[in-house]
Amino acid sequence: MSALPHCPACNSEYTYEDGIQYVCPECAHEWAKDGSARATADEPVIKDAHGNVLQDGDTVTVIKDLKVKGSSSVVKVGTKVKNIRLVGGDHDIDCRIDGIGAMKLKSEFVKKS
Repeated sequence: MSALPHCPACNSEYTYEDGIQYVCPECAHEWAKDGSARATADEPVIKDAHGNVLQDGDTVTVIKDLKVKGSSSVVKVGTKVKNIRLVGGDHDIDCRIDGIGAMKLKSEFVKKS
């Protein structure tokens, strides 16, 4: 019986070593042996307008009035957006704004709260 750690993503016991990292064959999750987090090509680093690194679940504040495409609504400066989700592409934040609904935002128009 090996003393390898269980997968942090799916808690599978069937993990194996691959060079300087562990790999889970069930969910394909990879993590460093030393426990440090590493950004990979699949996970781009997304930063706010002030250069702070954003993560899923963060709360951000809008720093500029933003017109809502296809509507006469405006997202006002100072609007807090909770529980963001980071996605790739031009608009890299998926969120839900009270009174407006689901939106995609650019990280350059928000700051981390």
